[in-house]
Amino acid sequence: MIKSIRRSARSSSEQGFVIVAVLWLLAALAALATIFSLYLSNSARALALNDTALQAEALVSASVELTAYQLQLAGKDARPALGSFHTRLNGADLAVSFVSEAARVDLNAAPKELIAGLLAVLGAGEEDAREYADRIIGWRTKAKPQTTGNEDALYRAAGRPYSPRQAPFAHANELGLVLGLPPALVERALPFVTIFSGVSGVDVLTAPPEVIAALPGMTPLTLKQFLADRATLPKDNAAIATALGAAAKSNATAQKSQAYRIMIRVHFPNGRETASEVVISLKGEQDPYRVLSWQDDVIVRQRAPVRL
Repeated sequence: MIKSIRRSARSSSEQGFVIVAVLWLLAALAALATIFSLYLSNSARALALNDTALQAEALVSASVELTAYQLQLAGKDARPALGSFHTRLNGADLAVSFVSEAARVDLNAAPKELIAGLLAVLGAGEEDAREYADRIIGWRTKAKPQTTGNEDALYRAAGRPYSPRQAPFAHANELGLVLGLPPALVERALPFVTIFSGVSGVDVLTAPPEVIAALPGMTPLTLKQFLADRATLPKDNAAIATALGAAAKSNATAQKSQAYRIMIRVHFPNGRETASEVVISLKGEQDPYRVLSWQDDVIVRQRAPVRL
């Protein structure tokens, strides 16, 4: 009788252990199923994002091709300095605009007066602006035998772990490495400078007001009048010079550049939007154009107020 009771108790205990083990296994399987479900969800999301990114890249490439085709079709002499168009590809809406790089101040070609004028317009004091312009010229200019080491010495004295390039800017962002320039001023200047135009002046018919205000000799009254009239001005250097007055001496004419900056905004059917900025040169040796710069996920910078 006692043995029977003990056997029954042991059997119940074993059954209870089995039930607990089964419950643990079920819980583990449920956890694994949840983890696997999350993994599949995340993988699907990642694949969707990758697919969207690939589509965006293809659409931006197509937009660049269309822009280059339009510019080449117009011919070198009749090529517009700016323009825009809308189109639809693969279910996505594309808004494309382009402008000649001559609308910006070229860090590698602009004279000191124009660079200093731009920095002053963007908030630097006149004396500081001239000093900053000197350092920019020093960064891009190869040292002469009698001045070798002078610019280097300034950087060493300031504790900089690098020397000035003393060669053309390789990227506009190098402006942040130039001795003395405040980061906030560099950030404000980047939307108005380039290394791709190849011209010393600017195209005042397409340049933003900040760049026109930077022209040596420009006055508030002349700037206001010129901005009001330039849409109707002929693309004639004499007419432009008359409208600019004293500022015309700064090589500010309807200058042309082979480089164009293209802004592409893509709106997908799912509501997602992307923006890319591509700079191309139409001076291709073998191909119709070549890409000089490509930036995705562009954030449109706020312009600083014009100061004269």
